[in-house]
Amino acid sequence: MIRLSGRFRSALIIGLQGIRSRKTRTLLSMVSLFLGVLAVVVVQAGASIAERALLADMELQRGIDGTKVMGMAPQPRVSEIIMDTVPGRDDAVAVVGVSAIIGEPGVRPVNPNASPFDEIGFYGMPMVCDATGNCREQTSAEAGPEGQAIEVRLTALTGDIRQFKPFRPESGQWLDFDSMPMMAPRLVLNKEAAKGFERYKVPAEMRVPGASANVTPQLIGVVDDGDYQPRAYVRMDEMANWIPATKLVDPSMGEMNVLMTGNTPVEQVLTSKLKAINAEPYVELINSRKDQEKELALMRLIFLSMAGLVLLIGVAGILNVGLATVGERVEEFALRRAVGTPRALLAGIVLAETLITGLLTAALAIGVSAVALKGVVMVAGNSEPFLQGVVFPWDAGVAGVIAGLIAGVLGGFVPAVRAAGIPIATVMRA
Repeated sequence: MIRLSGRFRSALIIGLQGIRSRKTRTLLSMVSLFLGVLAVVVVQAGASIAERALLADMELQRGIDGTKVMGMAPQPRVSEIIMDTVPGRDDAVAVVGVSAIIGEPGVRPVNPNASPFDEIGFYGMPMVCDATGNCREQTSAEAGPEGQAIEVRLTALTGDIRQFKPFRPESGQWLDFDSMPMMAPRLVLNKEAAKGFERYKVPAEMRVPGASANVTPQLIGVVDDGDYQPRAYVRMDEMANWIPATKLVDPSMGEMNVLMTGNTPVEQVLTSKLKAINAEPYVELINSRKDQEKELALMRLIFLSMAGLVLLIGVAGILNVGLATVGERVEEFALRRAVGTPRALLAGIVLAETLITGLLTAALAIGVSAVALKGVVMVAGNSEPFLQGVVFPWDAGVAGVIAGLIAGVLGGFVPAVRAAGIPIATVMRA
């Protein structure tokens, strides 16, 4: 074992001396290999950042991995059970969504059905449903004349939903659930709803089906929730001043969910109560990373394959340089054989040179990538939220080191075999 360690040390020392004495050839090898290793590092870093961006958007819309979402049909009795069980808890948040129109009273909103403001009219006219569940499209006469009003999805919350969906703040502030409820409900808009308020000057008067009177809301902030529909978030208890929770239900287009941590007893309690009234809930465990695992792996494999082709070009370059170097050192290697140097040590000397060259190239490629990523974050971090706080991924660095080692082995194997096969008689001819 000591003998092997000595040979390895000798190969390393002689390899370093060879690199120092042939700086130009070493530089040529690094230049040919640099783009290949850089491609591997960039692809690995890009795949990690793309995965982060994809999962970040899915967290906004679906929830953080590990969150349980209990869905149920919006019914008054279901609403009563939720309001008796969920409010005041830190491990669960009830979400009830209905349509609301903000603006002039008695007029048709500019975006019926809370359609995005760049797709107005795409969803058609609102639907009207009777007590038996039969629905039809609302007529223009029933909808009222055109006016200055916009329609949003009003989402009432029993607590801070950001522990389950990490909304990104855009301006203003988020809902304060620790303060006393106000008579004028505070609303936080999403980016699409804020776009509507920028385009249309509407009065601050909100009407919600079932409310005792029109409400004057306060707009206190804007968040990015990843939703393409205009949406406004409000405290459930502030809406309760104007409309009972049992009436904050839209059987046709309403939303009613409970977001929970994975180990909360709320799930069992709600399930028992809902089944007692023949309301069967369904529970989904959010695991976006696992759901997208195959797609992410395929994307990474495709780009790594492309980077591998570039790396092979670099390997060919270092192979050519290695063969030329061995051809110039034939007498040196033959002389070493004549004084008793083992063939394995001669091969190790050549491999040590190419491996050191590969590692130096990998370090340079990793450094350039890290500096470039930091520059991109500084320039575009404010406009691209998923770039905020991004650091150079360690797996990209590991991939670069592995690529450098593989390139060193592949590029140095044939020259090493050729060096080890040089006969002693060559030195006599020299």
